[in-house]
Amino acid sequence: MTEQPTTQSASDDQPKPKQHNAVRSLRPRTVAGLVVTALAAAAVAGAVATLPSLPGIATAEAPGTTSDRFYLLPDLAKDSFTAGDIEAAREYAQELLAIAPGFRDNWNYGNAIHDANMVLGRIALCEGRVDDAKGHLLAAGNSPGSPQMDTFGPNMSLAKDLLERGERLVVLEYFELCRRFWEMHNGRLDRWSQLVVIGVVPDFGANSVY
Repeated sequence: MTEQPTTQSASDDQPKPKQHNAVRSLRPRTVAGLVVTALAAAAVAGAVATLPSLPGIATAEAPGTTSDRFYLLPDLAKDSFTAGDIEAAREYAQELLAIAPGFRDNWNYGNAIHDANMVLGRIALCEGRVDDAKGHLLAAGNSPGSPQMDTFGPNMSLAKDLLERGERLVVLEYFELCRRFWEMHNGRLDRWSQLVVIGVVPDFGANSVY
């Protein structure tokens, strides 16, 4: 029988698109973040990419390249899930996993693998597919890491969701996988593991929103 955990802290932490090359309306802050991310990625490649037209932002016509979408899809998938648009979140996450193998040498590859699996795992939980969610959590933990995750750690939303359903063992295994890339966890993985062992859901703080 699954043991129900307690919670450590009170401060725990639209429609389906018809075409992939059209970015749906998002919150202004999200839009700004996506634009900054895409511009930075294009600069790394040596050329400023043309971004899709977004509400309230003047841009050139979107070319809809695979490279453009590779940088946009992680946030699109996460924000769609947060907004309750499950089908859009599923579509974005599945597309991200489909194109990720073409970017294995890219700095954003580890983010893509982790975030796509995290979103698909959260969707699986919403649909009652706990075993699928656990599989996605471990797949996320098998990400090779990224400049962001190596420093600040990964998003723990799926781990938290599973803990709230009493799935402690798979989350502890996920923490161990994260140690391979998150060298700067500063003891957080140790503290969280200790809490999980005694049935407490940690307050993941900013790691619930990255």
